[in-house]
Amino acid sequence: MYLIKQKKVLVVAESIDVEDSSGSKANVALILSLREAGFDVLVYHYTRKAINLEGVNCVAIKEKKFNLLFLLSRAQRKIQHGLKINLAKRLEPLLGFSFTFFNDTASIAEALKQIKDYSPDIVLTLSKGASYRPHYALLKLPELHDRWLAYFHDPYPFHYYPDPYQWSEPGYHKKIEFFKEVSEKCLKAAFPSLLLKEWMEKFYPALKNKGIIIPHQLDQAGRKGVRIPEFFHAEKFTLLHAGNLLKQRPPFTLIRGYKKFLDQTPEARKKSQLFLIGNASYHIDELKKYNKNIDQLYISKGYINYDVVLEMQKLASVNIILESEASQSPFLPGKFPHCIRANRIILHLAPEKSEVRRLLGRDYEFWSEINDVDKIAGLITLLYKRWRSGQEMTLNRSDLEFYLSKDFLKQELDRTLQEV
Repeated sequence: MYLIKQKKVLVVAESIDVEDSSGSKANVALILSLREAGFDVLVYHYTRKAINLEGVNCVAIKEKKFNLLFLLSRAQRKIQHGLKINLAKRLEPLLGFSFTFFNDTASIAEALKQIKDYSPDIVLTLSKGASYRPHYALLKLPELHDRWLAYFHDPYPFHYYPDPYQWSEPGYHKKIEFFKEVSEKCLKAAFPSLLLKEWMEKFYPALKNKGIIIPHQLDQAGRKGVRIPEFFHAEKFTLLHAGNLLKQRPPFTLIRGYKKFLDQTPEARKKSQLFLIGNASYHIDELKKYNKNIDQLYISKGYINYDVVLEMQKLASVNIILESEASQSPFLPGKFPHCIRANRIILHLAPEKSEVRRLLGRDYEFWSEINDVDKIAGLITLLYKRWRSGQEMTLNRSDLEFYLSKDFLKQELDRTLQEV
């Protein structure tokens, strides 16, 4: 009888603090799925505080201090904060990155060099936001490149974002050179979205034939005793959007569609609510104007705990995924697996070409272009009638539950391991 050797995955993550960003939430869900799929997982993370994940060995990487890069990074901060001089505008066009970035990546690389008793089959780099520090650190460790699975969660740099996000940040030429090197040196590249994979391959040809799809994972962590806020009335027809309202993701057509629904269905005024949960700082002044005229509209005042939001999504009548008005949206939003796990109907407002629409299906009923007030009002009316008549408000998509599960993840990694 032969024993099957447990495959080892070294995860190098920028953060595993689920409260600091949607990217970190996605990182943790993926790590826990790796554990559940039967992999031996070791996590080195740059959260810079001790964090424990059940059943996973987690090591917090310490920042290197009292070296030249550290001193330069602190001097840059002091000048910027004390003298109000933005050195980044002068330095990043030349260097591409800040001194803090260089010291952070050196700290990560140094910590990985100290690993002596763990020989991974796969080294998986996970970042958050637009920093990609673990990826930069891995470039310094060529001995790991033959097993490096680089995860690309978003386009990079901002210069390569689709409309309406496009912005050429200082030093973007250096950032393009950095990602070109990553695309050439990594063994495989993982993407949460098929459309994102296709988008990135246009700019980095070396990614072709390297890409695999690892979507954001269902978060299966059990939570007990979560207290729902008093303003949330689960007995009402509840429309919930959870997530940051970015500058390029204004909610005003959604609100106008909801108001039109209320005007056309007066009885719903006492029986419905629209919740916008998350940071809305870009739009707060205009949102306050709407809030004065629509009693049923609730806008959260700052951050609400992750566990609480997940529970609210399960109790809502309808979860909303709102994307930007654009020719296409290649992103898989971090909230997508949360909405699938909540198993409530999704009201999807997005371009016709989007990853979420691809997954939900072209014939998915509750989809609208972002700027179509009449259609949005009509869909909300249809959903309200369904709720009012006592029909099921569940999504029931076992195919998507599998796609976002540890089983699909294992299938993809097993295929990758055959090439390592």
